[in-house]
Amino acid sequence: MLLLLQVFRNEGVSSRHNPEFTSVEVYQAYADYNDMMDLTEALLRAAADAVCGKQQITYQGVEIDLSQPFRRVSMNQLVLDATGLDILGSYGAGSPGEGQLEAARTAALEAVQRCCTDKNDARKASAKIRVAKSVGVLLNELFEATAESSLMQPTFVTEHPVEISPLAKPHRSKPGVTERFELFVYGRELANAFSELTDPVEQRVRFEAQMAAHKAAVDAAAEATAAVEAAASSNGDGASSSSSKQVDPDDLPYEVQVDYDFITALEYGMPPCGGLGIGVDRLVMLLTDSPSIRDVIAFPAMKS
Repeated sequence: MLLLLQVFRNEGVSSRHNPEFTSVEVYQAYADYNDMMDLTEALLRAAADAVCGKQQITYQGVEIDLSQPFRRVSMNQLVLDATGLDILGSYGAGSPGEGQLEAARTAALEAVQRCCTDKNDARKASAKIRVAKSVGVLLNELFEATAESSLMQPTFVTEHPVEISPLAKPHRSKPGVTERFELFVYGRELANAFSELTDPVEQRVRFEAQMAAHKAAVDAAAEATAAVEAAASSNGDGASSSSSKQVDPDDLPYEVQVDYDFITALEYGMPPCGGLGIGVDRLVMLLTDSPSIRDVIAFPAMKS
């Protein structure tokens, strides 16, 4: 099944983000994430041939080669390469340090300070690592801070932690991670796919855990905001307005609900399935050498 969708998400606006965007989604019965990787490579090469007439393209002065097999590498390996820290091997499921979240947090904070050249990026990453509730979340924050931006050539980042992949099937041989990948080109995510989770019992557990974690995060953010505003009010220095302007749009709280209708559908039965989503606007950016997503959307949202 193939769907071309116009999607709206309540998120911030940047050169790579627009609240309304176009996505192509593919679902294939009796396929898995390996099949989705093969399909993604074929789709991108066909698109490059159609738009550019070749599979070697230039984006913002960087030569991108779509003709070669895309690199396939786990998130943990990329973090190990970037920082020397083996998060899952040292602190993940089945490791000698399993369950030692605070030790993992200390190591992650040290790695960020050592490996992030941009002090502002290091500050943001450290703040997220300090409140991470699991080793899997720590791994993802480290990846985003130290490895993501270096992925210039097409790279499938595989084996995402279970905690950040509520719809993906558990990996068939590696505990704590899933059969999921994200495709990165020029340090940007272009596609997200996985072997779909078809177990309704596990899906319910994951959704409800995600909901509880999200509520806790929203409550904590509200308390922090209230504390800042109270301090600013007592000082009379207007600090609250300046602080709000520094909030990352992706970190703003938003409401979520458990999709029990989806769980009910799974209870009726779903075959093994591979699912894929490709951001069409970002792909068009890549193929037309456009620096901003606003350049490829007819009516983009604009910052006030």
